Amino acid sequence: MAKTFHLTIAKIGENLFDGEVLSASIPGSEGVFEILALHEALISELRPGSIRVTPADTQVQHFAVTEGGIAEVSHNQATILL
Repeated sequence: MAKTFHLTIAKIGENLFDGEVLSASIPGSEGVFEILALHEALISELRPGSIRVTPADTQVQHFAVTEGGIAEVSHNQATILL
């Protein structure tokens, strides 16, 4: 079985995604980066683009980043605030 991590994507007052994923591709301020299970801890500003999420049990999903945001990864979980 593939390793997963917990991902939460949220806006003020709205939870867009909350679940176990295999990977997430994120438009960081220094370029696109990919998060996998057991990723090193990091914090990154986001630039406009698209977040590509590969959930553990469903099809790939995309979320728009229109005005930037922030991503935080630690302890096998990631939080993205838009």
